[in-house]
Amino acid sequence: MNRDQLLFEFKNIKEQIETLYKYIKETPMQQQVIAELEALDVSISNLELLKEEMQASLETMEIIEEQLLQQNENIIRERKHYYNLFKFAPNAYLVIDAQGRIKEINYAAALLNMLPSFLVGKLLINFVSREEHPFFHIKLNQSLNVKSVQEWEVSICPRNAQAFDALLLVKPVREAFETQSLLQICLYDITKYKHIQRSQLAASQQPVLSEPVKTPYRLDGLRVLFVDDEADTRELITAVLKQYGVIVTTVASVTEALSELERSRPDVIISDLRMPEEDGYTLIRKIKALEIEKGWQIPTAALTAYLAEDRAKAMRAGFQSHLHKLAEPTELVAMVAQLAGRSEK
Repeated sequence: MNRDQLLFEFKNIKEQIETLYKYIKETPMQQQVIAELEALDVSISNLELLKEEMQASLETMEIIEEQLLQQNENIIRERKHYYNLFKFAPNAYLVIDAQGRIKEINYAAALLNMLPSFLVGKLLINFVSREEHPFFHIKLNQSLNVKSVQEWEVSICPRNAQAFDALLLVKPVREAFETQSLLQICLYDITKYKHIQRSQLAASQQPVLSEPVKTPYRLDGLRVLFVDDEADTRELITAVLKQYGVIVTTVASVTEALSELERSRPDVIISDLRMPEEDGYTLIRKIKALEIEKGWQIPTAALTAYLAEDRAKAMRAGFQSHLHKLAEPTELVAMVAQLAGRSEK
């Protein structure tokens, strides 16, 4: 019973008492007096029952309140734990809003050459080379509507320090109680890797010598299908493999890869794992279905720039090999040779 019911009962008792007093004063009708007394007794019993119900409700509410307080303490403790993991992680992590404004940043992001406390509220684009501002704006708008992890390559210009090539792994998230989407960013300095990449690309563009590249592998005529949404990576892999006589076909998406497989069957397939829309895991599932349909068996390797990529996960998905994009070119060639069964000297 609620407060209104309680007030109604008290009002009822008052009226009964007044009626009883009137009967006692004005009439000697003993039976009516007894009836009113019995009604009063019932009302008092109802009040006692209401009191017990309210007491039980209060006890239940105290238990619930105690449980909620305990849950809140656990949430605060877990949040602090993960906050510390974020703050003291060895890699640079940032959280930005839809405008590119830094909301959170960890200590490893000191590679921007500013204290993290001063970076909160600043626009990340201020640390991107001016020439790449249009690219950054386009990628920022696109990534808010993509569920998978995106890879951006930009030139980062720290405050009063030398610029460096950076790989940004970007993932959209929506926090509880947030009214807008946020982007989590893991930032890597890949200057050394990009230097190697440019050197390899430059070497591939030198005049062809009369003598073929000396190699322990017989790769002449080997056909490789390479799938990656980054044009620079497609050019680099093509340049490396062509030095060994490999015929390389490159495509930028899973859809293009499947179209190419309808036209021809390569000896080896290499695929990036992190791609927009459909990723490398989607591709390997479709390749396995195509193999069953056509009776093929094509060796397939996974290639990724994501440093935390799980090799075991890729192998379970159906890939026969796994290699990081930062690996030496000789490791790439050795992997292709092994997959194609041409690793003998």
